Amino acid sequence: MAIAKLHSGDDGEPGDDGGIFAEINITPLTDVFLVLVLIFMISSLAALGVARDEKRKKEEVTEKIAEVTEKIAEEKRAGLKVNLPAGAAQEIDPTKASVVLIIPVNGEVVIAGRPMPDADIDNVFRAAFAKDKLTQVVLQADKGVPHGRVVNLMERAKRVGLTRLAIGTAGGG
Repeated sequence: MAIAKLHSGDDGEPGDDGGIFAEINITPLTDVFLVLVLIFMISSLAALGVARDEKRKKEEVTEKIAEVTEKIAEEKRAGLKVNLPAGAAQEIDPTKASVVLIIPVNGEVVIAGRPMPDADIDNVFRAAFAKDKLTQVVLQADKGVPHGRVVNLMERAKRVGLTRLAIGTAGGG
């Protein structure tokens, strides 16, 4: 903004006694506003980029949650429920009926101290279920036994109706 004083002379009007002439130069003001507009445009673009990144991350988290939920649903559909002990030293309740299956490394199933042929195991499960529907099935498998063998026995017990399954472990865990 510039203020200039006019001298009385040839270009003054009659009766003008040399007063102050005020002239506003708006060029610097326009420059400042244009710079502000540029700053706001750039910052809004940056804010949009951050918002897009946050949205993308939120979508990724939502997808991961959906995957985990689907895995949990698949496990529930499998139908195997295992009663895990609360601590390493928890003992099986001796007052409840139970069938203890001991599976050594060779994969042969031993029930009540006798080796049991694979075909007769389902009959043992049926007899235990007929006697008491809340019979516990305890699997004591050697750690060298294939996982599939243990799961197969658990599924067979579940198919008969025995749903209280436990895995026996060595103490001192």
